[in-house]
Amino acid sequence: MVHVNSIDITPPLLNSSCAWSSDLAQLKGLYDSPHTGAITTRTATLNGYRENDSHTFAFAKATTSSINSYGYSPFPFTQYLTWIEELLTTATHYKPIIVSVTSDADDPTSLALMVAQLQALRKRLGDQKHDDLARIAIELNTSCPNIKNSPPPGYDFESLSPLLEVLSEAYAQDSTLTIGLKLPPFVHEQQFHSVLNRITSLNADSPHHGVTATAAAKYAIPTRATNTVISFLTCTNTLGNSLLFADQSISITPSPPPNKDSSSLATFALPTALGGLAGDALHPLALGNVYRFSHMLKGLEKEWPPASRIKIIGVGGVTSREARERMTKAGADAVACATLFGKEGVKAFEILS
Repeated sequence: MVHVNSIDITPPLLNSSCAWSSDLAQLKGLYDSPHTGAITTRTATLNGYRENDSHTFAFAKATTSSINSYGYSPFPFTQYLTWIEELLTTATHYKPIIVSVTSDADDPTSLALMVAQLQALRKRLGDQKHDDLARIAIELNTSCPNIKNSPPPGYDFESLSPLLEVLSEAYAQDSTLTIGLKLPPFVHEQQFHSVLNRITSLNADSPHHGVTATAAAKYAIPTRATNTVISFLTCTNTLGNSLLFADQSISITPSPPPNKDSSSLATFALPTALGGLAGDALHPLALGNVYRFSHMLKGLEKEWPPASRIKIIGVGGVTSREARERMTKAGADAVACATLFGKEGVKAFEILS
């Protein structure tokens, strides 16, 4: 059992937002599985993301790894709300749904509208009770590496401020709203500090105590902060700028090399050549991200008690029970997968159980 603000994930196993959690049939399959403790939608935008034939995926031959060139879901956010309402009003058991969303950092109005629509659904479903478990949470995806001319804002965390303020305001109005962030894979210490610095600063408007001067100085935490707007971190998304050749992969439509006049016979696993890497190949880096955040949060608890409320969902190369156990040992409170789910369907969660 993993309690994350107002939701409970039991068993602590779920899917991460991915192309295989795009439509109602896929979401229903995930929801009906006895081996998932929660499900996550594919990342939605307000009006949907335009897909074309260049958006696809491939699996590696040698390992359970994958590469993809997908962007966000082609379905608009309101479509997911309709599907979620259908799932929850017909369900015979409790299981939370994490709604993955994103918006341009310079367009916080779109995120604010999605949050308002989500909260309207939660109100309609009676999902905002302080004395009961909630069934809907929200995750802001800060980290898709495949959006042209739009680098993952998670690598420049200050640029996310307009979106984080939208989430902070929503939490201030309703503390039963469980909010998380899906993060990119980080590679140096300052990136982790940047995330924690910004997360802790979101509690500035709280009228209570909870932070010492030492922590306030180190992480720029308002000394009056008490609770945490962000309840979970999903670590990590895919690693961008990755390349697989056709002879390294399966389930592909080979694409020509960038220089069509080249005499090279090489072809790539993706039409775009470059894409986001996931699965086994990402596993060590994902473990390191989970471990780093886990230790930094634990080290912060004495100075800032709300740090203990931030849970970590470990993602990246969870392709076996052993990999799931490694994620837990590294510090993950719950574990999610996508590549294995893409290969095996919902049976993946039975394999991991």
